[in-house]
Amino acid sequence: MLQLLDFTQKNIIATRANDLLGIKDYEKIHPFIHNIIGTGKKVRWYFEMDDCSSSDSTGFWEDGIIEVNYGKMNFTHAEDIEKIAIVGAKKWEKWMHSIMKPFTKASIMYFDLPDREKAREWILN
Repeated sequence: MLQLLDFTQKNIIATRANDLLGIKDYEKIHPFIHNIIGTGKKVRWYFEMDDCSSSDSTGFWEDGIIEVNYGKMNFTHAEDIEKIAIVGAKKWEKWMHSIMKPFTKASIMYFDLPDREKAREWILN
């Protein structure tokens, strides 16, 4: 599930993923994207992932596969995203870069969980 964080504002969409992600999660942020581009600005997305390593869960992906039906997902906003700050456990860094890159030409930076504040600063400035 994708949760909106309190510093979602202006052209910032701030989210935390704490469970399997799917098309409904994308649909949750899509109106925010449209509101931002409607003001003539580009989107900056802060995407934090809870590690979930303390449970028997496989994290955000069932059997290592993200739960998104790419056939139904029509991501038309690749040009509308300026920056993505991905915050999570180091083990997800390479994988998340490969997942996010096809959807955007944005600048993507990965931050470890303890560096949340650095990620916020980067996405805000």
